[in-house]
Amino acid sequence: MSAVSAPSRHAVLSLYANMLRTSRSFASYNFRTYFVRNTRVKFRAAATETDPQRIQSFYDQMTNELAVLKRSAVVNRLFEGPKLVVEKPRVTVGGGGAGMEAATGGAGQPI
Repeated sequence: MSAVSAPSRHAVLSLYANMLRTSRSFASYNFRTYFVRNTRVKFRAAATETDPQRIQSFYDQMTNELAVLKRSAVVNRLFEGPKLVVEKPRVTVGGGGAGMEAATGGAGQPI
């Protein structure tokens, strides 16, 4: 049985960064947040692994997953839907004075 050399720390961290970058490239909010969270969970779980064979297996599996993730992100951007409410920036209004906010029912709300 030959000795398996685990990928370097730099290689694993580079793969992690590539997976996060690809996850953030999804147009859909739900897919984007899921894949970012999923990537973090998987890499945190594997962070304490010391067995070179298991590290190599994890690295190979994540490399294959990265290829699938990249293709999925491209397709997701091609068929991008409208933004969700949670993605739109909130309009903040100054408050409390006797200005516009007070004239329209308070806090900028219409009467």
